[in-house]
Amino acid sequence: MEIPKWEDIDVLITRETDYALRILRALTDGTQKNTTEICKVEMISQQFAYKILKKLKDAGLIKIARGTDGGCQLIADLKKINLYELIEIMDKSNEISACLDKDFNCKRHTQSGDICRIHTSLTQVQEVLDDELRRHTLHQMLCIK
Repeated sequence: MEIPKWEDIDVLITRETDYALRILRALTDGTQKNTTEICKVEMISQQFAYKILKKLKDAGLIKIARGTDGGCQLIADLKKINLYELIEIMDKSNEISACLDKDFNCKRHTQSGDICRIHTSLTQVQEVLDDELRRHTLHQMLCIK
């Protein structure tokens, strides 16, 4: 049996979010680390890491210093950021179904005008999932042993 590749599996926690968690874990000690160090310890592709680091920097979670003595350093309080927020930073969306996206055009609803029971049920599941993702701070996930 062939093991599926990450990109072939539909997941809620994408590779970007997973790698963001790993990068943040590497920085939890408060020291500045260069990208090579982080990628080696956390087993992340360096090319992919740059994209993630930029998103983390733009969101105000880390600072990046350029140059020979440069590197990345955690600047955010991980007690104030939850998994839901990190998913939004990395992926912009965490809907469990395309029909929950605000821009989704449901042909069934458009044609019949009926309220879709599947959509209604999935909305309830999404709300429970979102609440659970908000309950877990990055500090709890990365710093508590």
